[in-house]
Amino acid sequence: MRWRRNALPAALAAALSVLPSGRRNGYAHGGPTAVTEDSLSGAGGTAPAPDRPEPPSTGRSGERGAHAAGTGRPDAASDRGADRGAPRQRLRAWAELLRVSALFSVPGDALAGAAAVGRRPGRGTALAIGASLCLYEAGMALNDWADRDEDAVDRPHRPIPSGRVSPAAALGAAGALTAAGLALAARAGRPALTVATGLAATVWAYDLHLKHTKAGPAAMAAARSLDLLLGATATATATGVRAPGGGSSSDNVAAAAHRGLPACLPALPAALVLGAHTYGVTAVSRHETQGGSTGTPLAVLATTTALAAAVLRESWGRAPGRPGTAGAEDDADVSVNAHPDTVARRLDAGPLGMVTDPARLLAITLTGAYLRTAGPPLLHAALNPSPPLTQRAVGGGIRAMIPLQAALAARAGAPGTALAVMGLVPLARSFARKVSLT
Repeated sequence: MRWRRNALPAALAAALSVLPSGRRNGYAHGGPTAVTEDSLSGAGGTAPAPDRPEPPSTGRSGERGAHAAGTGRPDAASDRGADRGAPRQRLRAWAELLRVSALFSVPGDALAGAAAVGRRPGRGTALAIGASLCLYEAGMALNDWADRDEDAVDRPHRPIPSGRVSPAAALGAAGALTAAGLALAARAGRPALTVATGLAATVWAYDLHLKHTKAGPAAMAAARSLDLLLGATATATATGVRAPGGGSSSDNVAAAAHRGLPACLPALPAALVLGAHTYGVTAVSRHETQGGSTGTPLAVLATTTALAAAVLRESWGRAPGRPGTAGAEDDADVSVNAHPDTVARRLDAGPLGMVTDPARLLAITLTGAYLRTAGPPLLHAALNPSPPLTQRAVGGGIRAMIPLQAALAARAGAPGTALAVMGLVPLARSFARKVSLT
């Protein structure tokens, strides 16, 4: 009897030693899977039960190691899945760093600037849009590089503190994008390069120092205003500007180049409106991590209402060369901006103008879309200044820039440009579902 008692444990131990690894933790075939050490990644993995088919690879490194541990051999298919997944993860990290969902608020600056100086978008406008996109993304990368220590506490999920993008790579990207933006602006002429240089300097000054001071919102507002003026200057002074009739006009080009920066002065009122909106969004964003501010969202809501009224108020003054001036009307122009002379006169007829006019109705509709996008999130943030609602108000303010830019273009007598700007809204909404605006 004593021999049997001693032999039984030995026999059980021998039987357990030959069982597959999935049973060694005492789980039967119908029970949960065993947790084993993942020798490939250094993290704990989950091995499937030996009598069940192995699940397909998802391309994540932790699961790849688990599959290898459960089967006792490398899984080549899983390795290929991980290799395919790694570039996608890096791409997503950079998309988050650069806030690609907010990019669609940038082209409207240049388009609104072109409309404000009475020009249809052309080569200079395209160069200005490219420069603006590069400088905007440079600011995003530089912002996260400068805030990496703060984000490690408040936003550890961001690409740099989470380790998905290195600080050196973010800083290098900021420098390269700034250089690319200035190079594109230089192609539009010296006046455009001058404005772009001021814009780049403002972006770097804000990210490296000013955003932590009381001058932060003003610096960000100046950057948006300069971006609109960059579009106006590049459109008005770029080599190769076409006369409204479609033919090349060397006289107009020479005159614009001679005027230089004063060529963008008619766009100054629109730039100030866009800058004031940006000031408000930036002021609200300073409370997006802790919340707690009721007065700021309320003040910005009042400012938003005042800006909408300013867009619809009576004349800001005619821009030289605005569609509708002598020689500016032809068949092609009428097809894009319907009857520009009538549009320009009726838009300047009073606070509401002739509301039966289609162009005036478009301006009113776009202004209403601006209020509808920016207003409710600000009101919610004022009633409950929690971080999530404050962040939502910031996102609403960023999205509202597109209908504001479109309203400014319609206000300048360019309904075709206004509709083109509004065409960016579906794209911005789609990308915002994938990558956060803030």
